[in-house]
Amino acid sequence: MMKTTRSNEANTTDWHESAFDIIRGLSAYTGSSLIEGLAKVIAKYPDADLGTAFNHKQVGSKIWAREKLFESLGGKFKHIVLLGGWYGVLPAMCFDDSRFDIDLFESIDIDPAVAEIAETLNAKVGERFRTTTHDMYTVDYSTRGADLVINTSCEHIADLPAWLALLPRGTKVLLQSNDYFSEPTHINCVPSLEAFKEQTSLSHLAFAGSLKMKKYTRFMVIGTV
Repeated sequence: MMKTTRSNEANTTDWHESAFDIIRGLSAYTGSSLIEGLAKVIAKYPDADLGTAFNHKQVGSKIWAREKLFESLGGKFKHIVLLGGWYGVLPAMCFDDSRFDIDLFESIDIDPAVAEIAETLNAKVGERFRTTTHDMYTVDYSTRGADLVINTSCEHIADLPAWLALLPRGTKVLLQSNDYFSEPTHINCVPSLEAFKEQTSLSHLAFAGSLKMKKYTRFMVIGTV
């Protein structure tokens, strides 16, 4: 019994090193820039909340966004702006996909602590990825020249129409929200896709759809403000 207990303690202590070795091996096997970046993040930032950032729900919703974006608007972009970019997982997934040709993917987040992690995850692409620390309400979108603005956390925006009004008319957007009303930080959920379409009031709608998750449904629209 004592040996088993000590073995379990050792396994718990060594999990971080084992995870790093596993991810590094997967990077060598797949040649994936995302997995290579993830190995570097694990090595440099052991306290990063990667379990949340890369859980199946987060990854699934981003795969959905990536697929529908390519189907709706293609894969060539000069400048994508991502609001609430956190660890930069969506940019890493797009850079890891050979269908996409992106000159610059800019990840904006209000939390300065996430910038280095996002930059490490996307280090392979160099100057094609950058982070900036801003409140999304204070960004001057007219000077950025973005040909696509992404916000996958619209449930966190108290007045979504007011934020959308800050974008230059004609800007293409990808927006996501959900009906997860029981989550305290979700201050502006919507009950249905139709409600989300009405809330965003896009001048042109290229895509609108729903993705059923275990506890909630995620809604997405792609189009032009």
